[in-house]
Amino acid sequence: MGERVGESEADGLSPEDYATLCDFLRDRTGLSFTEAKRYFVDRRIAARMQAVGATGLRAYLNLLRFQASGEELQRLVNLMTVNETYFFREKYQFDCLVNSVLDELVRDRPKGSRLRIWSAGCATGEEPYSIAIMLLENWGRVDDYEIELLASDIDSAVLERARAGIYDERALQGLPAHLRAKYFQPMRGTAEAGGPRWRIIEDLRESVDFSLVNIADPQQVRGFRGIDVIFCRNLLIYFDDLGRREAASMFYDALAPGGFVCLGHSESMSRMSSLYVPRRFPDAILYQKPVDGGAL
Repeated sequence: MGERVGESEADGLSPEDYATLCDFLRDRTGLSFTEAKRYFVDRRIAARMQAVGATGLRAYLNLLRFQASGEELQRLVNLMTVNETYFFREKYQFDCLVNSVLDELVRDRPKGSRLRIWSAGCATGEEPYSIAIMLLENWGRVDDYEIELLASDIDSAVLERARAGIYDERALQGLPAHLRAKYFQPMRGTAEAGGPRWRIIEDLRESVDFSLVNIADPQQVRGFRGIDVIFCRNLLIYFDDLGRREAASMFYDALAPGGFVCLGHSESMSRMSSLYVPRRFPDAILYQKPVDGGAL
C-alpha cells in the first residue's frame, strides 16, 4: 500500500524516507538537514505534499525531480531556508573592507578599473545594501572605480523582497539615525500592517544586481568570475563538511588572484580548505586567494 498524506502529517516521515529526502536536498541545494531539524522538515514537507496532492514521498520526489518548470522545488527551497538578518550585522567586517581591503586591492590598479563584490546568500538584501552604504560613507575612493555589487540567494521569495528594498524597524535597528534619514524613505499607511516600514532609496536599489543562484550548482555559479571580495556569512553552517569544502573550492575559482572571502564569525576557512591564506587585519580576519594563484 502507498503512503497516505495524513500519516506523513501526523507522524512525520519514516527514518528511511527522511534520509532519502535529506540526501535529495543536499544534492540539489547543498543544504544539510540533520535529525535535529526533523520537526522543521516534517512540517514543511507535509504541507507541500498536501498542497500538490502527493500520495507519498516517492510521488513527491518524482515531482521535484521531473517537473519541467522546477516551480515546486523552488517553493520547497523557499520554505526550507531561514533568512534573518539586519543592516550592519557584524559591522567590523564592513569596517575591514573600507579601512584595509579595498585600498590593498586597488593599490596597483588604475582609476576606472572594475571592483567586483559578491554577497552570496544575501537573503532580503540587508548585507549588499549595507556594503553599498559603507562604500559611499567611508571609502573616499568610491568614485574612482567601477564597482559592481552582486548579490545572490537560492530563495526566490527573499530576492523579491531584496529588490523591493522595504524593511521594518527590526532590520534597521543597527543603523544610525542619520543614515536612515539619508538612505531610506518612510512608507505611508503601514502602521496597521505590522508597524512602520522604510524603503531604501532608488539609487541604492539600482546599485545591486540580485540573482537567483544555488551555490551548490556549478552551472549557476559559472558566471561569477574575477570577484574581488566574497561575503558568505553564516550560510555554510547549513552545509555538511563535504558541502563546505565544495563551496570553498567554488569560491576559489570565482575569485580573482588576491581576492578575499569573508565568512561568519563562527566559521573558519582552515576547516574547509587549505587553498587560502588567512589575513589578519585590524578589524577582522579574512581569507585570501594567493596572488600567484594563477589567472582564471
